[in-house]
Amino acid sequence: MSGGGGLKSRRIIEIMKIQLTHTFADIICLENLLEAWKEFVRGKRNKKDVQEFSLHLMDNIFALHHDLVNHTYKHGGYQAFKINDPKPRDIHKATVGDRLLHHAIYRKLYPFFDKTFIADSYSCRINKGTHKAIKKFKAYSLIVSKNNTTTCWILKCDIRKFFANIDHTILIKILAEYIPDKNILELLENIIESFATKPNVGLPLGNLTSQLLVNIYMNKFDQFVKHQMKAKYYIRYADDFVFLAESKSELEEKLSIVEKFLATKLKLEMHPDKVFIKTLASGVDFLGWVNFSDHRVLRTATKKRMMRRIEENSKEEVINSYLGMLRHGNGRKLITKISRF
Repeated sequence: MSGGGGLKSRRIIEIMKIQLTHTFADIICLENLLEAWKEFVRGKRNKKDVQEFSLHLMDNIFALHHDLVNHTYKHGGYQAFKINDPKPRDIHKATVGDRLLHHAIYRKLYPFFDKTFIADSYSCRINKGTHKAIKKFKAYSLIVSKNNTTTCWILKCDIRKFFANIDHTILIKILAEYIPDKNILELLENIIESFATKPNVGLPLGNLTSQLLVNIYMNKFDQFVKHQMKAKYYIRYADDFVFLAESKSELEEKLSIVEKFLATKLKLEMHPDKVFIKTLASGVDFLGWVNFSDHRVLRTATKKRMMRRIEENSKEEVINSYLGMLRHGNGRKLITKISRF
């Protein structure tokens, strides 16, 4: 009897899940498209494709609006290029019109979905970011280690080829749990299916919508970790995440549960060379810093990349941004070094 009651309760909770109240019309209206353009164009006015779109701005926005209203809009292709940040990444750049639409969608969807995310998800969210994630890591490590009086164990995980392995069918199913408007779902499906690394799989690094969609996708995992696994000390930043605990055996148990959930529910696997369990005292590499019990130091690769970029561009704002980053750890020597530029 109790098992049936529990199942019924879970079904009721699923039915009560909050729903997006914005409509398709809210997203595609001219007012939202114009506001989206203001946001999109910041810092891009000197780009050739943006300048070309700007020459006939209102005609282009009206044409996009017309296609959306009449459900004849079809997302275009992508221009591919590579960057090193810090490892080689394949970026796929959509047309200006498509990217404008991404901003229009993001404006309406992000505020809603952000409320559904857990507090300790830090990537691509307003008032979050790496510094706050590292700060929370420190706070959790002090709790688990009882102010550095006992051993703090860390399970560090990394998902293999994260964006490239997002399953379209699973993502669209998750979106449908929150979005009752079928036209919004069809528009999102149009964007999702405009790109694939293999049939029905993969999101492009480069789309603003991709940043939100991967957080929605991984929110399934975050909710499982917090409410089913009951993990108190868990932090995620994109495809990097950590668990903190008092014992190694507890983390070994968590690892097998995590691997099973990711494989069966989200069709994701962890990077075999980037998963480890170790003590905080031995140094844990997380988000560009090697974290210890009482201090943190910049990862060697991060340090080299920083120095290379400063040598290439020693403008005051570039140096100040790195100085700000270094103040979050033990970087006095580096601060002195780059202050000389």
